[in-house]
Amino acid sequence: MTAHPIELVALDMAGTTIDDGGAVYEALRGAVEDAGATVAQADLQVWMGTDKVEAITNLLRLGGVEPTAERVDAGFARFRERLQQAYTATPPTAIAGVPEALREIRALGVKVALTTGFDDAVALPLLAAIGWRIGEGEGAVVDAVVTTSDVAAGRPAPYMIHRAMERTSVRDVARVLAAGDTAVDVQAANNAGAVSVGVLTGKADGATLAEAGADHVLGGVVDIPGLLHVRP
Repeated sequence: MTAHPIELVALDMAGTTIDDGGAVYEALRGAVEDAGATVAQADLQVWMGTDKVEAITNLLRLGGVEPTAERVDAGFARFRERLQQAYTATPPTAIAGVPEALREIRALGVKVALTTGFDDAVALPLLAAIGWRIGEGEGAVVDAVVTTSDVAAGRPAPYMIHRAMERTSVRDVARVLAAGDTAVDVQAANNAGAVSVGVLTGKADGATLAEAGADHVLGGVVDIPGLLHVRP
């Protein structure tokens, strides 16, 4: 149950609305390991939903490699290469039921925005590849997209959610629901002042999302319309 009628639903991309077969997870791991760092599973999970440059910087340090500017730049380039290779081999698709859920949410008069730890160069071609149009009018799937190219800092900072509010003309954070499949998605939602929802379509389990402070833990985005229909 939400305390206020929701006007905006802000959703993460990979693992939340888009099934990429874990490609981001493995591309990030591989990019850091290519630099000679070891990657602990727990550390990878912590940094998965963050800006990928920040993630590579911290995973290098945690893995025993000094994150110089050159190494971070090379790691990010390698991450993008690995991700493109993975997407070429196995194109990403919408998670089952998500397009229908997005239509139902928008039919309620609620705006939908996507937020992501990707920059424009990764996020926008990904959306184009699955045929998701942005904006208003027939054929549009979401109202706005916010990437790390648009903000000073990625998750767990709240800036992407606040930028999504700006782009959809929503002014009250209490009327925003933000959902994602990682702990940092939940933390960003809480830092933004939004209703925080963790979904189980990614790598994190329910306990991890609950411990991060999720107001709700749901099976997936497909369950969000039911939450919006409930009024206190």
